[in-house]
This record gives sequence, structure tokens and C-alpha cells, in this order.
Amino acid sequence: MNILLIEDDERIIEFVARGLRAEGHTVEVARTGPHGLELGRMTHFDVIILDLMLPGMHGHDVCQQIRAGRVTTPIIMLTAMDRLDDKIEGLRLGADDYLTKPFAFGELLARIEALMRRRDRFEAPSSTLEIADLTFDRETLEVRRGDRAIELTAKELALLELMMSAAGKVLSRTRILETIWGYSSDPLTNVVDVYIRRLRLKVDQGHDTSLIKTVRGIGYKLEAVEPRPHDDDDGDAAGEDDG
Repeated sequence: MNILLIEDDERIIEFVARGLRAEGHTVEVARTGPHGLELGRMTHFDVIILDLMLPGMHGHDVCQQIRAGRVTTPIIMLTAMDRLDDKIEGLRLGADDYLTKPFAFGELLARIEALMRRRDRFEAPSSTLEIADLTFDRETLEVRRGDRAIELTAKELALLELMMSAAGKVLSRTRILETIWGYSSDPLTNVVDVYIRRLRLKVDQGHDTSLIKTVRGIGYKLEAVEPRPHDDDDGDAAGEDDG
């Protein structure tokens, strides 16, 4: 699963993100309310874990505005406030569940799994991502470009899934680094550029249309349309923004 964690406490970020990644999930972290709202409005997350006391914007406002944007991603609120009125307020604003700090990781994981079972009763999302003639079956981990099967490593699969899930949207190097590798911004790390080049060789080489594009000074995106004149698709490293 692709999980968004909106939390500013570094100890909780470390505790939750490490545990979820150990369970095989992808975790993206937002440390402020406005950044969490920006990411929460995207639709490729399976679950949002949302703290209430955030810099820049209260978690209740983040939740309310996410729901105002017609985003239905399940939201679990994390908070040190355990009054019944606080829980009722969060649920009324659109949260699906409420977990009071401190909490055991096993309980958080169980609540996430329960939300997924509840969601699956009402919808049966396709397990296959498809962009142009590129397909990715998330159950079998089979990737194909047209009639050709593509063999990818685990990290390459995770990177491709992230890009296909956010097709048409620009992903900064920082965001990719944090989501796939769990690193904070590191100007000395070029692992993202290395893996983008590997992915390009496997996905785009030999095809008339290049799907993986570099947006100069920002990051990368995957889309089927041809690049605009200001896009740079020569495979050079893109600049890094703040995520």
C-alpha cells in the first residue's frame, strides 16, 4: 500500500514509517499541515495517517479540506487528545478512524487493515495500472510495454508504481527519495537519477514514445503525451525542490 503520514514529531515518524516499510508498504511523509493537505488531495494513496497538532494548519482543517476536494482516501487521525468531543469532531470532519497517542504499532497496523477490508467491500479497484501501452499488474508484479515483458528489480517496481499512480504529475527528487528509500533530502545522493535512467532503459528504449520525462529543475513524471518544449528528456539529473 501507498501510505501518507502527516506528522511533525520525528520520533513518531521514525517509529511509524520504519514499521510500515518493514511490512512492505510505501510511506510518504509530510511534516506540516499545508504540505499534508497538498499531498492528501492526490488520489494515489491508500491510507492517510493524520496528526492533529501540525505546524501551519490544524489536522481538523487538513481533513476537512481533503474531504472538500472529494478525496475519499481513508483517514486515521493520530492525536494526544483523547476527549470524546475531540474524537467526534474528527469523525464528523471526515476521518474514518481515531487513534490516541501513545499507541502500539500493532494496533495502528490492525486499524489500517480493517479500513482496507471495509473499503474493499464497497469497491473493487483494478489491480492493473495502465498508461498508454505500459501496464503494471500490482498483484502479479508483471510489467509489460506492448507485447514485451519487462523485468524490474524491487526498487524499480516501487518507483514505477509511484510514477504510474501519479501519472501526469511531477514528482520531485526529494519526494521520490523519501517515498521509495525513506531518506531525507540529501544533495549528495544521486540514487534517484540512477534508478530513473535504469527505468528509462527498460521502459522507453526502443519505443517511439518516451513515457518517463524529466522536468528541468523540478523532477520527473510519467505520462503518455509528448513533452512540451521546456521539458528535458535527455536523462540528465533534474533539480531538487522541497518535496
